[in-house]
Parts: sequence; structure tokens; C-alpha cells
Amino acid sequence: MVPEDTAIEGKITMKAFIPTGDPSEPVVLADVAEPTPRPDEVLVKVEAFSVNRGETFKLEKPASGDRPGKDIAGLVVQSAADGSGPSGVTRVVGHPMGGGWAEYVAVPTDALAELPDSVSAVQGAALPLAGLTALRLLRAAGPVLGRRILLTGASGGVGHFVTELATAAGAQVTAVTRNAERGARLAELGATDVVHHVTDAQGPYDIVLESTGGPALSLALARLARRGTVIWFGQASRMPATLDFFDFFTGPESASIRHFHYLDADRRLDEDLATLVRLTAEGRLHPEIGRVTDWADTTTVLAALRDRRIRGKAVLTLS
Repeated sequence: MVPEDTAIEGKITMKAFIPTGDPSEPVVLADVAEPTPRPDEVLVKVEAFSVNRGETFKLEKPASGDRPGKDIAGLVVQSAADGSGPSGVTRVVGHPMGGGWAEYVAVPTDALAELPDSVSAVQGAALPLAGLTALRLLRAAGPVLGRRILLTGASGGVGHFVTELATAAGAQVTAVTRNAERGARLAELGATDVVHHVTDAQGPYDIVLESTGGPALSLALARLARRGTVIWFGQASRMPATLDFFDFFTGPESASIRHFHYLDADRRLDEDLATLVRLTAEGRLHPEIGRVTDWADTTTVLAALRDRRIRGKAVLTLS
């Protein structure tokens, strides 16, 4: 399957990954038309991009015309026509809504931040989706100083960021991972406890950050304190969850359950990206990068990420 917008007659071309709809080879490298930025967009020459597990799911049934890629770092080679954003050749991290697995991508100026020399392109590419989710998730949770947090699905990119940010803010974090190997780094980042199943977690917890779905949601709810809060921000198991109204009376009475999406926030993306970059530059945030390889290995990395064989983030670099 080749998206309609890859027509290149009379246009400058570039290499980019496009979806195929074939699970055995979900993307292929192809010649496509170089993007034409809108007035409020810059053109970025991509140096590195990261892939997210959720993107592997979308590639199973790609929409016509879609091209993957939301997390990129690179060089601005064409400034925005409206004068917004950086000018000249500037190192940036960006969060376009698609098209980032390519040599060039157009990025809105309100969805990028400058990278200082102390933050590499690989580190920068690991920040956007996972970092924005973690930062905004903790804001949604409210003050966490002295509070007990249960975090499920903790060994992915979001989990590592949440653990480091929450513990730095004074929270006690219990992280749930599949095994000890995947949880080792979380303890180094400050997790009070690392367990390998929700049933091993010793509550009660003031806050549950739940990203697994299926039976994990009801099990996590049972460990919530009275008037506590569950924030549901993912369903990595891809299994539906079922809750029983009467379960609330066995402990988490008057609890709140909130759905969370990282784009539903009052702050601009560029402001929060700049915060993530600053914390990384100051050594207060450490992107957990489980694999770095050339973008020629993208298909292999997608399979490993989907099957949870990569801890933290996976970053691809362009030669």
C-alpha cells in the first residue's frame, strides 16, 4: 500500500518510511516528495527519531496517506515564513503529528524546542511523546510530595520519565514491571519498590497511574486509598477492562477515575519540550534509551518494541 501523497512528479524527493499494512514488514523506505512547510512550520533535516509502541499498533491498520513519526531531532534548514520559531541552522527537538521517519519533516514552530550542545540528537529524539506524557500526567495527578504512587507498565519510556520526575518531586513510587531486568533502572531512578505484578504491590496508594488495561486496572483500583485517584493513560495489554461498582466499597471508597491524553493540556508543546530539554541538560532527567541503531534497522526495531524486548526508548539515527 502506497499513500497517495507520495506522488513526486516535478517535486524534490527524499527518503521516508511509509506504511505497508503488512505485519511482517510494516514500513518500507521509499522516495516521496519533500514536505512543503506551512507558514508556521520549519523544515527540519532529521538526525534521529524515536519510535513508540503505540505507533506499532497504528501500523497494523494504517490510514490512507498517513506517514509515521512523532519524535524527531535535527537541524532547522528552512525557517517559518511567518517569522515564528528559530531562524537559521538551529538544532531542535520536535513533535510533529506524523511524517518524522524521514530525511526531512515539517514541524509547527509551537511543537519544537532548541537543543543545546550538551543534549545529543539521540537524547533529544527520545524526549517528545514519552516525556510530554510523563510531565503532563504528573501535573494531572496534582501535588505528589509525600504521596504514594503506583505506576503500572513502568518499564517503557513514559514509566522511566514518570519515576524520575515523581521521585524528584518527593513521591514514593512503586513501579510494576514484567521482570527484574526491566525494573533495575527504575530503582536507580528512585523507585521505592519495583514489583513484577500488580498483586505484589503493597497499598494503599494515593495515586494509581495505569497504562496496562485488562485485569490490571481493577487490581490496581483495589490498592487505592479512600478518595484516591486513578489516572488511566493507556492500554498496553490491548485488553478491555471491567470494573465492578461494589469494588469501591472494599477500600477505594469515593475514588476518582480519570482518563488522560497528553495533548489535552493548557500549556503549549514548545513550552513543555523546552522544560524537558532543560532538565536533561541540567542532568536532572535521563532519557532511558534501550536501543540506538541506524534507521535501516527500523523494521527490526519495530518488532522488538512491539514484543516488549526493548527497555525504555528506541532511537534510530540517519546516516
